[in-house]
Amino acid sequence: MTKQATVEKIETEFQERIAEEELLNCMRCGFCLPACPTYIETQDEVHSPRGRISLMLAVRNGEIDTMDEMQEVEHSLDVCLGCRACEPACPAGVNYGEMLEESRAILNEQNEPGIKEKGIRKMTLEGLFKNPKQMQQATSLLGFYQRSGLQKTTRKLSVMRFFPEHMAQMERVLPTPTKKKDRMHAAKFPSQTSEVKATVAMFKGCLMDTLFHETNRSTIELLTLAGCDVVVPNSQNCCGALHGHSGEKSGAIDLAKENITAFEKTGADYIITNAGGCGAFLHDYGHLLSGDIDWRERAEEFSSQIVDFSSVLIEVGFLEEVELKLGNQIVTYQDSCHLRNVLGVADAPRELIQSMDGVSYVEMKGAEQCCGSAGIYNLTQPEMSMQILDHKMEHVNATAAHTIVTTNPGCLLQMKLGIEREGQSENVRAVHLADLLLEAVE
Repeated sequence: MTKQATVEKIETEFQERIAEEELLNCMRCGFCLPACPTYIETQDEVHSPRGRISLMLAVRNGEIDTMDEMQEVEHSLDVCLGCRACEPACPAGVNYGEMLEESRAILNEQNEPGIKEKGIRKMTLEGLFKNPKQMQQATSLLGFYQRSGLQKTTRKLSVMRFFPEHMAQMERVLPTPTKKKDRMHAAKFPSQTSEVKATVAMFKGCLMDTLFHETNRSTIELLTLAGCDVVVPNSQNCCGALHGHSGEKSGAIDLAKENITAFEKTGADYIITNAGGCGAFLHDYGHLLSGDIDWRERAEEFSSQIVDFSSVLIEVGFLEEVELKLGNQIVTYQDSCHLRNVLGVADAPRELIQSMDGVSYVEMKGAEQCCGSAGIYNLTQPEMSMQILDHKMEHVNATAAHTIVTTNPGCLLQMKLGIEREGQSENVRAVHLADLLLEAVE
């Protein structure tokens, strides 16, 4: 296919898959600009939500007529974090996130990736994240690297100096995974109270179930303390968020169908997540499968059950069941973009943190703005990601916090990275809300 034919094919796909009225819903009012991290950093309309919508409309209308121009459009979309902070800021209710992911999917389908990119996508999106066993094996290798002395040798020989600075710093903040023999098996965990207040099915996630396995364990223990029966379906898989955000729509659909089938059998009142990014993508399964007659209703029912664990803890009266106490410390909270902007959860985590004796809570300026993690954004767009993170850490430092709380694994690693970049590892920690709550219980 010639370059011109590719441009025309992309135009046709935009016309068939992205409704013109959705694009025209954007009134160009600019309310999204102060909410958009990439616009804040660049002050460039090309990297704002309304600017990207204008580019999508231009593609649809045939105004982008060369491959060079199309690549500029693709670059603008790639630089977007996909944090969706523009959506609650938009008075017209523009569904920006849905249009962004459909645009990325169209462009990805028409691309001819190089051997390197094709290999990386196949290894990660097709292999690692769609195969729980491979994910567990990769995590076990990381654990071996950390425990065997290889990590100490690598650092002693300064091997990481051959990698980009942010990757060398990330290597220092990766958690040590739970050993395979110590990991929980999927099962039912009965309530620890006489009255069962709710039956919840837990989405365990890929990173959460491997690299952050202890956080999943903490979440289950908190829910059972609160009076919930917890079911963990064994046949669930990756949520598909990384596939969806990377334009691999077909892979995301396959994973969605696997997960819907796995959770339909539980009969649970809620489907629980403790990762904002996963929760938001699971919540959007209804849209993802809206064009499939056989799956549409099942997907919508599944999506309606998605709830963050913090909201359930508040709803079932967790704070009435337990006393929470920590050593005296200043604590601040960094919102998970997708937890706040898609699931609408902002108050519950703050209420839980502020209920702990010994905690002085300080609200961080711009806590609702993205930290720059955004899935694998800190790997694909490292310069912008680190720029956003460094500004985020200025706001963290202003709180004088000893503890930064997050509710998403990517945010947690990014905040750990920020602490490392600031040279504050001895004084400040980043922790998932579930782990902090269990620490306060114990």
